[in-house]
Amino acid sequence: MRMDGNQRDASGPIVRLVGLCKSFGRLEVLREMSLEFERGKTTVVLGPSGCGKSVMLKHIVGLLRPDRGEVWFQDARVDRLNEAALAPIRRQLGFLFQQSALFDSMDVRDNVAFPLAEHTDLSTELRAQRVIEVLDMVGMVDSIEKMPAELSGGQRKRVALARAIVLRPKVILYDEPTTGLDPLRARTINELILKLQDELDITSIVVTHDLDSAFRIADVLVMLYDGAVVMQGAPQEFRDSPNPAVQQFLHAQSAAGPPTPVGGGEPGAKA
Repeated sequence: MRMDGNQRDASGPIVRLVGLCKSFGRLEVLREMSLEFERGKTTVVLGPSGCGKSVMLKHIVGLLRPDRGEVWFQDARVDRLNEAALAPIRRQLGFLFQQSALFDSMDVRDNVAFPLAEHTDLSTELRAQRVIEVLDMVGMVDSIEKMPAELSGGQRKRVALARAIVLRPKVILYDEPTTGLDPLRARTINELILKLQDELDITSIVVTHDLDSAFRIADVLVMLYDGAVVMQGAPQEFRDSPNPAVQQFLHAQSAAGPPTPVGGGEPGAKA
C-alpha cells in the first residue's frame, strides 16, 4: 500500500541543475553541469572517481553552494535559500549515506524515529506506528531493539534506508548504496530501491560505481566525466553507445569485477 504525501505531479522534472560550476581551490570539480531528474524515475549517475558525483548530491540537498549556476527542487531555487528556508525542502529529500551514518548510541527504533522527533509534531503513538511501517518495508522489524553494532553491513544499510523514508520524502539520494556489500546483499538493496520507487512513487537519484546495480535499477543512466555530463539515456543506449568515454568506463568497470569497499566499507556477511 502506498504511503500518503507523494502523489505524482507530472508537470516536469523534480530536480534541475542548470550550468552548475564548483571548484575547491584550483580544482574544478563541476563544469557547467546541466541535468534534469524525472519524477518517479530512478536515475543512476555513473563516472570515474573524482568526476563530481558526490559533490553533485551535496548541491541537491544544499550542503554545498555552487560557484555559478542554479539548483532547483520543484519550483524552489535551492542554492539561494538560507538554512531556515532549506529545512522544509530537506525534509522532502531522503539521503542514504555511503556508510549508513546510524547513531551508535541509539537502537534501531530510535535511529529511525529520530527524524520524526526532530521534524514533526506526531504523537508518540503515531511515531511508533510510522517506525514499524518503514522497518517492515525494508524487512527489519525483528531487529527493532538491536544496536547498530549488532547489525551486519547490509542490515545497517536497510535501517538507514528506513530512516531515509520515514519522513515520506519525494526524492531519495543514494550515495554508493551497495559499496562494501557482497553480490547477494547488494541485490537486496537493489530490490529495495525498486520496491520503494514502486510502492512510494519516489524519485531516486543513485550515485554508484556498481555497474550490475546500475543496469538493474536504472530508468535513466547518466555518465559524468571531468565534471560534466557526457551522456544521458536508457540503459540499452549506454550499452550501444559509440562514445569512447562511455565504453572505456563500462569496460574498465566490468574488468575490475565487484566494487572494492571505499572509505572503510564493510563486507556484508549477512544482510
